[in-house]
Amino acid sequence: MWQQLLKHREALLGGVIVLLVLAIGSRVPSFISPGNLVEMFNDTAILIILALGQMMVLLTKGIDLSMAANLALTGMIVALINFHHPDVPVWSLLLLATVLGLVMGIINGLLVWKLGIPAIVVTLGTMSIYRGIIFLLSGGGWVNSNQMGADFLGLPRASVLGLPVLSWCAIAVLLLVGYFLRYSRTGRALYTAGGNATAAYYTGINAGKMQFVSFCLSGALAGFCGYLWISRFAVAYVDVANGFELQVVAACVIGGISTMGGTGRVLGCLFGALFLGVINNALPVIGVSPFWQMAISGTVIVIAVLLNERGNKRKGRLILRDAALARQKQAVKP
Repeated sequence: MWQQLLKHREALLGGVIVLLVLAIGSRVPSFISPGNLVEMFNDTAILIILALGQMMVLLTKGIDLSMAANLALTGMIVALINFHHPDVPVWSLLLLATVLGLVMGIINGLLVWKLGIPAIVVTLGTMSIYRGIIFLLSGGGWVNSNQMGADFLGLPRASVLGLPVLSWCAIAVLLLVGYFLRYSRTGRALYTAGGNATAAYYTGINAGKMQFVSFCLSGALAGFCGYLWISRFAVAYVDVANGFELQVVAACVIGGISTMGGTGRVLGCLFGALFLGVINNALPVIGVSPFWQMAISGTVIVIAVLLNERGNKRKGRLILRDAALARQKQAVKP
């Protein structure tokens, strides 16, 4: 039974999302209106993008806990630039945010790759550093909507073919990451580096370098989301997205991305983020207490971790069994 659940993880999760939406819609019909569904996907767009970046780090047996701080710092920088220099084009601010995020990802990656410091330690440290830099830049103050330009605020809200630009950004990143992981040599190497370090070594794949690449991509996507977050919510301050990195990791785990590396699919990552998005939007609608919301989300995460670990143990037993059979064959040879 467990094997079948793990084999059809994405289909099962997709079915749960549909049933959950329909169940809430039966009580609150407006919940399943096209406009609300579009808005719900739009609310989840940033989580989807960040989860895709986190997924690439998890594939290499790493973790990036600095993503939300990266987002907050890049968002504050572009907000301050827009406030003091309103004539700077929005597209250049978006590019700047992405490049700054990439630089922060490079810092994380180098510390993990070259110095051999555990990823969780590095990103916990840089998370605090980035938050501190935000305070130094802003003096603890806020940048509010009335201090931001109309173009700066308007881009993510602009509608194209019935969907906001923010949603299209999530779809574009989803397609690009999916193509990268499936068809590019580097993308496939991320799986190998995290799934089987010995095989990676003998095939010429540098596992540390692949971790570095994953941190670079994760940082760039976090920086990209820095502008999107600030322009969508129209406010920049020190604690923007504080704790959001935990939701990002949860979306990945629920979607079947293993924290042990080498396992996970883009579709599962998408469904994991959408599941959390539906939960976050649905429970307040039916009047569930915020404390119960946290309990329900936590329960789902624990179940997802148990499923993931069950799959990892099954694979481990098969590897040990095959190794034992190989030794037996060697022993009986004349």
